[in-house]
Amino acid sequence: MALSKKPVNGMKDIMPDEMQIRDYVISVIKETYGKFGFTPMETPCMENIGNLSNKQGGENEKLIFKVLKRGEKLNLETAKEENDVVDFGMRYDLTVPLVRYYSNHANELPSPFKALQMGNVWRADRPQRGRYRQFMQCDIDILGEASNLAEIELILATTTTLGKLGFKNFEIRINDRRILKAMAAYSGFAEDDYDSVFITLDKMDKIGLEGVEKELIEDGYGEECVAKYLSLFKGMQESEDTLAFIEEKMTGILEEEVKTSFREIVESVNATKGDHFKLVFDPTLVRGMSYYTGTIFEIAMPEFGGSCGGGGRYDKMVGKFTGKDVPACGFSIGFERIILLLMESGFKVPNQSKKIAFLIEKGVEGQMLCDIIAEAQNVRKDGTQVLVARMNKNKKFQKEQLTAEGYEEFKEFYKNPLK
Repeated sequence: MALSKKPVNGMKDIMPDEMQIRDYVISVIKETYGKFGFTPMETPCMENIGNLSNKQGGENEKLIFKVLKRGEKLNLETAKEENDVVDFGMRYDLTVPLVRYYSNHANELPSPFKALQMGNVWRADRPQRGRYRQFMQCDIDILGEASNLAEIELILATTTTLGKLGFKNFEIRINDRRILKAMAAYSGFAEDDYDSVFITLDKMDKIGLEGVEKELIEDGYGEECVAKYLSLFKGMQESEDTLAFIEEKMTGILEEEVKTSFREIVESVNATKGDHFKLVFDPTLVRGMSYYTGTIFEIAMPEFGGSCGGGGRYDKMVGKFTGKDVPACGFSIGFERIILLLMESGFKVPNQSKKIAFLIEKGVEGQMLCDIIAEAQNVRKDGTQVLVARMNKNKKFQKEQLTAEGYEEFKEFYKNPLK
């Protein structure tokens, strides 16, 4: 059987022009987040399957690439269920590994711990534009900070980074799981039904108010309950201040502390942000992960037509590992989608060093070759990028390819210098 030269479906080879942009974006991310006090760290690509399948990852738990046991531990003859043959899984995000890491090293880490983690994750998802089965995530998280200072810092660090990459006119949509629950309680839904209701609400941007109403009724919820729920969203659409509207409606249901903290986040970010993005309260924002406990946010970019990142507060997750809850909040940039948008816009990496190609004719060797290499080394000392390569038979095509790669100058060396 012939070997396949194509990558696995949903994964991709990265060409040099894209790799240059990826490296540049990574450098901007690390530099900018570093200025906000975030510390780089790293976790393995695999985790114990029990950590990944703990019913906190939402739909992503259905997309885990699972790893078979090996050697004597793998006994297919006695296996009765999946757990008998699987022990590890490829991580589907960076949050679960981070929390495991923090739980294991908390005594060695500062408090609060501001973590920057970048790395590939894997999901057995349906590939589409900007979505792959292997993709890089870029997360910043703050563990050990209970106040809304964590949310404010995360939003400002993320938006500053996107601004440095040239993105403008995007939105940071913000909501709070506690507001979502208060709205559901106000409407009369049973607490056990909240997650199901939120899954339907999350489709609002695709199916509209009428679609949400129809689906909720089809799911068996009472018409009076559904009508009261949707009246909140209709009222917000007609209100000049949607946040004030919901605060008034949730009086006695939503804790005053939650209202005050949420408004402080909004006002603090708006008072200090640049003009390249808007912070928008979006009561329909849900976020799929069930581990979120408070504030949630998402990046909406008009160029992409969808989310380019998101995050939120997950104060109960560390407790799953240690038995003691630790406040935690994080924000993830959709790295692959950002790269896609930059590639499609014809983005060029700024401030690149000058690129010169030394093309050497076949047959040039000995002392002459040593002199050429020494010259290249000397030119490199001022930061110039020098490619030393043998001259192809089709020199014209070779130079065209190098020009496309950004080489501005060519120096040719022949066995017979008279050429």
